[in-house]
Amino acid sequence: MANLSLAEAVKLKSILSKRIHELEEEMDRVAFVELEKGSALPIQSRTLTHVEQEIEEVRKDFRLLDKLMYQANVEHEVVFQENSLTIVEAIELATQLRAKARKYKELGMAAKEEFPYSYGPESTSIIKLARFEPEDYRLKAIEAERQANRLSNAINAKNYSIELAFDADKYF
Repeated sequence: MANLSLAEAVKLKSILSKRIHELEEEMDRVAFVELEKGSALPIQSRTLTHVEQEIEEVRKDFRLLDKLMYQANVEHEVVFQENSLTIVEAIELATQLRAKARKYKELGMAAKEEFPYSYGPESTSIIKLARFEPEDYRLKAIEAERQANRLSNAINAKNYSIELAFDADKYF
């Protein structure tokens, strides 16, 4: 049995998920037939039973691949900012860094001072004043995004070095 890198497994999982959806659609197509009453049933190249058997095989492979991927993500580590993190922790940290960068970008685009439309009397002036420096948050956003990219690159590199015992020949 050939091995599969964790990076390839991520792609294969997507392929298997798509295949399951295709087979579910095929089940719908072969399960029913419209014909004139009294007419002979048309010959089908695949029966509902055949499709059911195939979808069960793909689902079984999907579960095995998912299990192997989860195990690898817990058992293997990447180093980031002099800390060793399991891959699952690193994935979550990268997600959090991207969320942080997104929020910091919003704050970085804010005006230091603005005059919003007022519903009050004409004589009242309302100003919206930022209690922070937008430029500081723009720079923080750039750094958070840079860190997220570095961590994602480390995860990807690690994913190519991890081999899973899974035979993907029938899918690739």
